[in-house]
Order: sequence, then C-alpha cells, then structure tokens
Amino acid sequence: MSLVRQENSVDRLIGQFDTLLRTLVPGAAQPYRPNPAQLHEQPDMTEEERRHAAGLMRINHTGEVCAQALYQGQALTARLEAVRDQMTLAAQEEIDHLAWCEQRLKELDSHTSLLNPVFYALSFGIGAAAGAAGDKYSLGFVAATEDQVCKHLEHHFEDLPAQDERSRAILRQMHEDEAHHADWALAAGGIEFPTPVRKVMTLMSKVMTKSVYRI
Repeated sequence: MSLVRQENSVDRLIGQFDTLLRTLVPGAAQPYRPNPAQLHEQPDMTEEERRHAAGLMRINHTGEVCAQALYQGQALTARLEAVRDQMTLAAQEEIDHLAWCEQRLKELDSHTSLLNPVFYALSFGIGAAAGAAGDKYSLGFVAATEDQVCKHLEHHFEDLPAQDERSRAILRQMHEDEAHHADWALAAGGIEFPTPVRKVMTLMSKVMTKSVYRI
C-alpha cells in the first residue's frame, strides 16, 4: 500500500499563500542558489549613480514579483499536470531572482516598490486567465513574457553604472534563466503571440517600469 499522499486543491492553495507571503513580505524570499553578485566587489558610486542603480533593480524586483504571480496563477488553472509542475518549478527559480534583487537593493540602501501588492494581484489574475484559456495559450504567454523580460534586462545591462558589476552579474543570470523558460514554453507547445498582443504587453510593461523606478 502506497503511503505517498496525493496533492489536492487545499494543498495547492496553501502553497499559493506561502508563495504570496515569500514574494511580498520583505526578507521572506530565500534563494536556492548563491547570489552571483558575490563574485564581485562592492563598487564605488556617486549618490546619483546609486539611486539610478537602485531604481533599475527595483524595476527588476517588481518584474520578479509579477513573474511569481503569473506563474502561480497559471499553475492554478493549467490543465496538464506536466505543465502545472513546470510552472511551479519556474516560479521556484524566479524566487532566486526575487531574493537576489532584494539583497542588492539593501546593499544600495534602497527599498522594494510599495506598489508590489497591486502588481502581484494584477499579474496573478492575468496568469490565471491565461491558464484557463488553455495550456497552449498559457505557454505562449510565458514565452512572450520571458522574451520581453530578456530584452528589458539587456537594456539594463547598458543602463547600469559602468562599475556596478554586482547588479550586472545578477541580471546576467536572470537573463539566462528567463531565456530558458521562454524556450521551454515554446517547446512544450506554446503558441507564438501575434505582434498586436506583444505591443499591448510592452505598453503594460512600460507602465510598470515608469511607476516603480522611484516608488
């Protein structure tokens, strides 16, 4: 007789709540992997450079809050177990990004965005809706989102102060992980979203980045 207990809807809801707390409560997210920034020395920066680096890392942190919510929403409504499990694994990897960005913000004597709960709620709803629409749309949404995130990170590589290799090291590992998530989503059967949909997603992303740079 098997003693392995099957996960039920209550277990998943508890897991969702745990993820919500780890995402939104400062200091609650604990990374599974070492922080890539540890390989670099703390750079000397002017006050203006520090504030700018903090603004960029705050944007990246909120992006990871959105990613957590999207994956959790999609995992809740995904039809295929394999897709649901992969969404959960991807969310776990995003926890690393979340914790690394928060650690870097502390080093920069700054804070995470006060708007994170709002963006979490909005992103969770979008993720759940995408999952309910069907796994091929949900996976396509993952691919399109991660593709946008990669372009966003590439812009930040150039925009960070030249000497801030600690922040840049975090973003490089994030870029590698996000690209892997996008490739997986398409290989698993996700559809490629048309250009108009991508433009709407880009517009939404701009609203987020403009609002959390300082708040």
